[in-house]
Amino acid sequence: MKNLLRPLIVIFAVLSAVTGLAYPALATAVGQTLFRSEADGSLIEQDGKVVGSKLIGQQFDARQYFWGRLSATSPMPYNAQASGGSNLGPTNPALVDEVKGRIDALKAAGTDMSDPVPVDLVTSSGSGLDPEISPAAAAYQIDRVAKARGLAANDVQALVDRYTTGRQFGILGEPRVNVLQLNLALDAMKRG
Repeated sequence: MKNLLRPLIVIFAVLSAVTGLAYPALATAVGQTLFRSEADGSLIEQDGKVVGSKLIGQQFDARQYFWGRLSATSPMPYNAQASGGSNLGPTNPALVDEVKGRIDALKAAGTDMSDPVPVDLVTSSGSGLDPEISPAAAAYQIDRVAKARGLAANDVQALVDRYTTGRQFGILGEPRVNVLQLNLALDAMKRG
């Protein structure tokens, strides 16, 4: 029995040290050295305070702000602990009601509804946490935001262009606009 237990205890101790101590310490060191911002959550600071993350959307519903994708998380929007999609299919009446509700909110906020509404403004994402919208969704809101802030639409368009990120490596993903960064830049324009 002693001959059987000793190797098992040694293997257990060695594997615990490697997988429970050495690997996490190495992964943390590499992350903090090479990818510090990402490892720390890609936090956005303003005036020394954390105001959000580049990776998790925030609720904006005032006229003077760009709106992001709807969040499917509960009990509150953009709840990272409840990440997940709504799983509503295109024939589900709840999805139709959600889309109609968002269109009504866009109309009530003074958005010009003469063009088709970009899909990412009226549906939630797979994670329910998307921090970004398409350039088309941002362009759709420029007139409303410019009017609400008393700015020229061209100035707001230039800001959207500045905060539009292209495809990764020129081929992966789609162009996108981080809503929080764009709205913070709008607020900074007002202060500046």
